[in-house]
Amino acid sequence: MGQFGIGQGIRRIEDQRLLTGHGRYTEDLTPQGTLHMAFVRSPHAHAEINGIDAAEARQAPGVVAVYTVDDLDAAGIGDIPCLAAIPGRDGNPPVMPGHPVLARGRVRHVGDPVAAVVAESWAQARDAADLVEVDYAMLDHVVGTEAALAADAPQVWPEQAPTNLCLDFGIGDEAATDGALADAHHVTRLKLVNNRVVVNSMETRNALAEYEADSGTYRLTTGSQGVHSLRNQLAEHVLKVDPEKVDVVTPDVGGGFGMKIFLYGEQVAALFAAQQLGRPVKWAGERTESFLSDNHGRDHVSEVQLAFDADARLTGVRIDTVANLGAYLSNFAPYVATNAGARMYPGVYRVPALYGRTRCVFTNTVPVDAYRGAGRPEAAYLIERTMDVAARELGLCPSELRERNYIRPEDMPHTTPTGMTYDSGDFARLQRTALDRADAQGIAERKAAARRRGKLLGLGHASYIECCAGIGEEEAKLRLDPDGGVTLWVGTQTNGQGHATAYAQLIADRLGLEPEMIRVRQGDTRELGFGRGTGGSRSLLMGGGATMAATDKAIERAKRVAGFLLEVAPADLEFDAGVFTVAGTDKTVTLREVAEAAQRDDLPDDAGGGVEESARYQAPPLTYPNGCHVCELEIDEATAEVEIVRYTIVDDAGTIVNPLMLLGQVHGGTAQGIGQALLENTAYEADSGQLVTATFQDYTMPRADDMPDFDVQFVEDIPCVTNPMGIKGAGEAGAIGAPPAVMNAIADALAPYGVTHVDMPATRQRIFDILQAHRPAQAAE
Repeated sequence: MGQFGIGQGIRRIEDQRLLTGHGRYTEDLTPQGTLHMAFVRSPHAHAEINGIDAAEARQAPGVVAVYTVDDLDAAGIGDIPCLAAIPGRDGNPPVMPGHPVLARGRVRHVGDPVAAVVAESWAQARDAADLVEVDYAMLDHVVGTEAALAADAPQVWPEQAPTNLCLDFGIGDEAATDGALADAHHVTRLKLVNNRVVVNSMETRNALAEYEADSGTYRLTTGSQGVHSLRNQLAEHVLKVDPEKVDVVTPDVGGGFGMKIFLYGEQVAALFAAQQLGRPVKWAGERTESFLSDNHGRDHVSEVQLAFDADARLTGVRIDTVANLGAYLSNFAPYVATNAGARMYPGVYRVPALYGRTRCVFTNTVPVDAYRGAGRPEAAYLIERTMDVAARELGLCPSELRERNYIRPEDMPHTTPTGMTYDSGDFARLQRTALDRADAQGIAERKAAARRRGKLLGLGHASYIECCAGIGEEEAKLRLDPDGGVTLWVGTQTNGQGHATAYAQLIADRLGLEPEMIRVRQGDTRELGFGRGTGGSRSLLMGGGATMAATDKAIERAKRVAGFLLEVAPADLEFDAGVFTVAGTDKTVTLREVAEAAQRDDLPDDAGGGVEESARYQAPPLTYPNGCHVCELEIDEATAEVEIVRYTIVDDAGTIVNPLMLLGQVHGGTAQGIGQALLENTAYEADSGQLVTATFQDYTMPRADDMPDFDVQFVEDIPCVTNPMGIKGAGEAGAIGAPPAVMNAIADALAPYGVTHVDMPATRQRIFDILQAHRPAQAAE
């Protein structure tokens, strides 16, 4: 293993540029003559649009144009598509009513865009947007997830979805599961809420649109998680032009977390305006706009039933979920609410029978789609939280109940009742290691000491498993540059994860280069024609697989140049650490010398033209990262303040390319999971339909002083056996393991008050109310 290759914890090579202010984000780009766009957004949750009067706005200083959906419809601009026609229990696809770029006849959530104003400056566009008068006729609305299915609920799409039901999905064997529940020695039942969260990436969404009239080519520069999907949607569904007429470029991106995968109306409106006006058009969202228009995450209400035999072994699992998809279908919303999570319902346990039903509903709220983990955090929370409740009902230690039910290493490969085949894992070992590191044996003494200080101490843990990586194909192109370095183009998209370093490490030792000599380029459909983007922890495996294949092809092509220089056949050459050697001799030529010679005119046809090779990597089977989180926290009995005093993580991510970057991914995901568990709450007021948590004054983001120190250990001797690199992935791991571990600790801390369950988020106010409500019972003891 070389000093820069796989397994080495080198610092990120892109950080010097980013931390010294040399990043290049969409907002940094303003071509000459750029116009600015602002949106008129609905102040109502549900209303008919009787008319729009933009006369005064059009006369405002600097205003160039005001557009409504009528303008877009007249030009043939299509709706934003839903790309996940997941079949329901009846075999039919979801109800897909369409997602107009600007509201068509009716607004369906607060923040729904109604008109777009284009002006010479952003301030002028924003001021003019306030002058647009919209005649609204108020309609009844529904914002609650369960409330959407009530018999008297207002209808979001009365013609297409008269009961607000978008999709009734099922997975597993319903008859066998019902039989297991009927015959069970014990059944644990629990109702849980996966609270809605706002993504709040550091960089807000944005768009810079340009149109070249001579060629009829659109160009969109935007923060995204993959340019090729956006190009394809724009060309096929929205602009209805050949893909060659749409270029999409993504420069540096300040965070995505799933939310920037999707196509949004603001991007389309900017492209339309640029084409109409013949000038670049730019939009950048304000923070409150992000709350009102970025796709949200989670928002499920579930009822879980776990059936056990007399030996406390699982015999069946049934899960019934209502999933809120919001007012419109985002690109992959039906998939995220169903298959993305439901396939992982069994978790790490041997489950003979399982059935999961998910009813996806429309409400008058912002659309919901993938957020870090995309279904897997929801699934892990359901099974892990309910296992803890079951352990207490059965009189067992939570770790003991899990031990009895874990899938064992000797069971691998193991196929679950939802059709997933786990290739590797030792879940019992990871639990034991995590509990030992957390000193779970000493918890009783620490609880007693905390109680003397007026604190309620709780210890909770959770095992998790997720599925990653194996999504479609990925492409990479590698060029040997004249200076001896290489340029790599790859179809994934960094959002700050450190792709430039990870890909450089895969290449560095193979080519005998320092990582700084490897230039990684992503995010431009003009430079690479194919890519699947970033999501589902797929980049390192899929992009890495394509990168290694392109590297190997480039080495073989470089051998032709080296053979010419050394006057031998390419087959007689060996390559190692940047040097081509004639087998059995001391005759050599370096990669740099080959690079310098690769453009020579006197090279034979099979060696001339430089060294540049492309390769695609076909998805191997899914990978299954897993681990165990242990959370120890204290609740102040007087103030209800929660402090996490100890947090332990043991993760199996397979082969590790860079442990330092992996640690950063785990820290970040765990912080987001803790945020969901304790702090973050997207609250709509039922009476008005208003989003009452639409600013950072009202929506509590986790901050540094909310986080504990993390004790993290990686298990590196259980590689994935279904891909040649042994990689499993870890981008979402922390966000999956943290919520159930934290909430199990909350329940444990409140057990002396007779509390068995608390819904997320366990805010200080919520816990204070629980303590107050249970004080009489506590005093009676």
